[in-house]
Amino acid sequence: MRERVARYYSAKLAEHGATPLGVDWKTAESQELRFTQLLTACRPELEASILDFGCGYGALAARLRQDGRCGTYCGYDVSKEMVAAATSAQAGLAGCTFTSDASMLRPVDYTLASGIFNVRMDIDTAGWEGHVRQTLDTMAGLSRRGFAFNMLTRYADAERTRPDLYYADPGGWLTYCLDRFSRHAALLHDYPLYEFTLFVQIGATGNG
Repeated sequence: MRERVARYYSAKLAEHGATPLGVDWKTAESQELRFTQLLTACRPELEASILDFGCGYGALAARLRQDGRCGTYCGYDVSKEMVAAATSAQAGLAGCTFTSDASMLRPVDYTLASGIFNVRMDIDTAGWEGHVRQTLDTMAGLSRRGFAFNMLTRYADAERTRPDLYYADPGGWLTYCLDRFSRHAALLHDYPLYEFTLFVQIGATGNG
């Protein structure tokens, strides 16, 4: 499944280059809005270390440095071509590394994933959701403080949906994360894209 995903995005990169279209986003503006939502997970912590799980050409690394975030950054992508593009495109950024070798990943403060659960191609829902659960387990295991991800929402307008994309139940995935990872989680479904962002805080304690 990962090899199929890698081939899909490598083809997009070959067609469109290191651009939002090259990672299957329509516009730079929508890509940046997604980053804004994900970064609410670690908004006050400028020195937090970040793992960008599914980094594409490294646009999030550039955004982090633009925002004054100085913590170490690792970008991981299953597509070797994407990693090569990211290494080239973001060569001037300090403290940023990129890899397609999952065995090289080490724990960080926060793991962020943008768009990696959207394109399921012709994989059935059960198979894709199993892949999502495995990936979330991996992200949680690499995260000391928390992780965040986005998904297309099942509340998208029917005429705008595509059969090769996965439209998730936001409440179902919130419940899954609360039950499996932490009782401290937040769901953002109030921004103008047909998707939601979910943040899970790890190691937090409640009162009372």
